[in-house]
Amino acid sequence: MLKLLRPAVTRILTPLGRALARRGISPNVVTAVGTLGTVAAALFFYPRGQLFPGTVVITIFVLADLLDGVMARMAGPGSLWGAFLDSTLDRVGDAGIFSGLVIWFMVSGQRVLAGVALFCLVAGALVSYVKARAEGLGLRCDVGLAERPERLVVGLVSAGLGGLGVPYVLAFGLWLLAVASAVTVGQRLLHVRRQAVSAAPRTLR
Repeated sequence: MLKLLRPAVTRILTPLGRALARRGISPNVVTAVGTLGTVAAALFFYPRGQLFPGTVVITIFVLADLLDGVMARMAGPGSLWGAFLDSTLDRVGDAGIFSGLVIWFMVSGQRVLAGVALFCLVAGALVSYVKARAEGLGLRCDVGLAERPERLVVGLVSAGLGGLGVPYVLAFGLWLLAVASAVTVGQRLLHVRRQAVSAAPRTLR
């Protein structure tokens, strides 16, 4: 769904990407800085209950994930190392965000929501793992209700609004994200199984 917004975001970020590239800054540096900033902001603000300012700072650094892609496309065919680094650091950034929320819920005595946030972290990692493992076997796995952009938007918007005092929005957002992530894992498993059965039906009987 959010892929529809990519052309507009690319147009906005392209001038900044060109400016950074002219100064010799590589997409990999932007990726690393964005991840470091995301994790640092999440673990600094969220455990203190500063959900809104934390979300604003995290969102700024998350945009680096889009900016590095813009820069890589401007430079030509992306490198294998760059693609690997980007995917790996995405997982680190997600871990930082949800770990910060888990700590906050534990500190504030909201143990059920701490468990839900932890489930979102694990399920999100599993969503990405299933795709990576399938593609490593030569299968396609680009389906699913909640891919990473959708998970980030739901998580950050609900945390930001929760930090502004909107009642129940953070709990609702996390439960929604937990369900959507679980559904996405199921969708991807079924999609991969259909391809595997079609490729070698006798091996799975």
